[in-house]
Amino acid sequence: MSAPYGDGPLAFVFPGQGSQYVGMGKALYDASETARRVFRRADEILGFGLTRICFEGPEQELNDTINAQPAILTVSIACLTAMRERWHTMGQVVAPRYVAGHSLGEFTALVAADVIDFDTALVLVRERGRLMKENGTERPGGMLAVLGLDRDALEAVVTEASVMGVITLANANSPGQMVLSGEAAALERAAELARARGAAKVVRLPISIASHSPLMARAAAQFGEIVAKLPLRQPRIPVVANITGQILTSADDIRKELADHILKPVQWTSSVVEMVARGSAEFLEIGP
Repeated sequence: MSAPYGDGPLAFVFPGQGSQYVGMGKALYDASETARRVFRRADEILGFGLTRICFEGPEQELNDTINAQPAILTVSIACLTAMRERWHTMGQVVAPRYVAGHSLGEFTALVAADVIDFDTALVLVRERGRLMKENGTERPGGMLAVLGLDRDALEAVVTEASVMGVITLANANSPGQMVLSGEAAALERAAELARARGAAKVVRLPISIASHSPLMARAAAQFGEIVAKLPLRQPRIPVVANITGQILTSADDIRKELADHILKPVQWTSSVVEMVARGSAEFLEIGP
């Protein structure tokens, strides 16, 4: 799965939860034997038909975080391996300067950078999903995308909505697109406030837990114990972290990142700004 480090302007980026949809990866599966091998390997490692869930759903089963996480990883890696094979047959070497993944997508980025292999990542994200689902059952919540409000305005919304329950800014995706995470009543109040203050769009995401919020503290602690023992290789391609927007340079940095970003916000804007500042001008999103 590894690729050479590039000195050109290209960065690979990988999506996280919320990108899933029933039927994702089916056209690729039909067209590429390399992709089919990835799906078959996922079914074998997990011991159930993840491929069926990706292709046929039902939507509720796919959106369950315990399935959505390995499903998105699998489709993303199938895309990556099929693309690399195509480039190879065309005699091309497409080497990114950086890789980064949005939330869950960070695991795909680590596979792309040869820090962990696909099998390891698949088991990790399935367990991550299980822990987050259990935590979400104990402390239910969800996520809400808000478009068209700046950060200061949205933070004011969060402050006011917090009287209804736990709520936090979870994903800073761009200056005009951010995601809130928290308890249902607080999210409902935040949606009302955001619309009243001129948000262009407010959407509840198809995510069954309150990721990147204090509601995930138990899952973060448990997952931290798992990644503390995880053997990691040095990245062959620099990986940009979600939490800080900085390059992950050591195994300890990576372990801390993987444990903490269940709990802490995704600073995607900062991550992209960092890659641009370091020479990336082209971004290829790989995944569903």
